[in-house]
Amino acid sequence: QVQLVESGGGLVQAGGSLRLSCAASGRTFSRYAMAWFRQAPGKEREWVAAIYWSGGSTYYADSVKGRFTISRDNAKITVYLQMNSLKPTDTAVYYCAAKKDYYSGAASSYDYWGQGTQVTVSS
Repeated sequence: QVQLVESGGGLVQAGGSLRLSCAASGRTFSRYAMAWFRQAPGKEREWVAAIYWSGGSTYYADSVKGRFTISRDNAKITVYLQMNSLKPTDTAVYYCAAKKDYYSGAASSYDYWGQGTQVTVSS
């Protein structure tokens, strides 16, 4: 059974940093794209960043480019999201997701999801 387990969320002041982790298990992910999404209250789920397990190419939403970094540790089967220069507008529940083959910005195209971790940025 596939499991994606996020951790690392919390409360941070504007300008601060957090690192989220997503531990994956239950299958081989070598042909998968991994992504982070976020969802603020009353808003749709928004794609944030993606990475391919094989090769490690990365992709970012314009709203986080230059501030967030997605990475993976193949040995630990874990994906990270390093978030720097956080803003109050980054406040949301952050979700890890997995999709076979190519990444997409559409949440509906992802096969597996984690339970989410809350990130709150105070001004």
